[in-house]
Amino acid sequence: MVILNKPNNAVTDELASDKALSKQCQQLLAQEESLFDQDYEYHAIVGESKDKTIGEPFLLHHPKHKKGVLLIHGLMAAPFEVKLWADVLFAQGYNVYAPRLSGHGTSVIDLATRNKLEWINAAERGYNILVECSDEVIVAGFSTGAALALDMVIKNPNKFSAAICISAPLKLKKFTAHFASPVHYWNKILAILKINMARKEFVTNHADNPHINYLRCPVASIVQIKRLMKGVRRDLAKIKLPILVMHATHDPKVDVQSSKDIYKSISSSNKTYYEVDSDRHGIINGDIVQTVFRQVEDFLQTIPSLKTTRA
Repeated sequence: MVILNKPNNAVTDELASDKALSKQCQQLLAQEESLFDQDYEYHAIVGESKDKTIGEPFLLHHPKHKKGVLLIHGLMAAPFEVKLWADVLFAQGYNVYAPRLSGHGTSVIDLATRNKLEWINAAERGYNILVECSDEVIVAGFSTGAALALDMVIKNPNKFSAAICISAPLKLKKFTAHFASPVHYWNKILAILKINMARKEFVTNHADNPHINYLRCPVASIVQIKRLMKGVRRDLAKIKLPILVMHATHDPKVDVQSSKDIYKSISSSNKTYYEVDSDRHGIINGDIVQTVFRQVEDFLQTIPSLKTTRA
């Protein structure tokens, strides 16, 4: 799905933007849209799944924008979670692509079958789209999206000019998170034995954005996050590019110590740490966003190659 900038003449601007996108970029976008259409049709649950527009991946593109931001949403969310942030970045002169992580924007049943490698692959496909229409790429993510952003810059540091990591889940607060692994393995044993009564496959999600988030969390997904973060934690010292690390002071889901530890472990000479005074986990939406987005803008403006002029 492509969302175009249409400030004055909508038709003229749309034609200009279409011409600016390479054939390869358009094909990759079409593939992602088709994948989502298929997943939604197969997995959506009537009365539980969100409106289809919530889960659609999107590109904000303007022919004059040469810098891009790969913007990755969090667990149990969807691309729409980062839409407000994307709009702000776009207005500041960046192209923005928001990929849809596998199992998201469809149903919690779908998510329960997915693993971290599928999320990583979805983020990498997003990079392949954005690099087709941008000279430089910044990777930014919220929560699990931040974990994926860290994973990407660890594995492929030369692909990115900078990284933004908001509320990365290095240390989960919820009591259920500490028992996710044994419960997950217990569920697998019971599944093999075809015993359903004692299985605990989902826990309640107290969502910051119930119009976007799933209201149930698969235990299997918590296990996948922990596996993802285990690898990230081990290699944080490999990160040497400019990076902004942010977290809410009283995050109820992810311990703020997560971001403190991440910041300390990163080797970059250009790294910024900022705490937002909030008791929300989802600080990229809600009444705190102006503070968050201003910090992001200030950070990006410290990197000479990323300075932009508003289109």
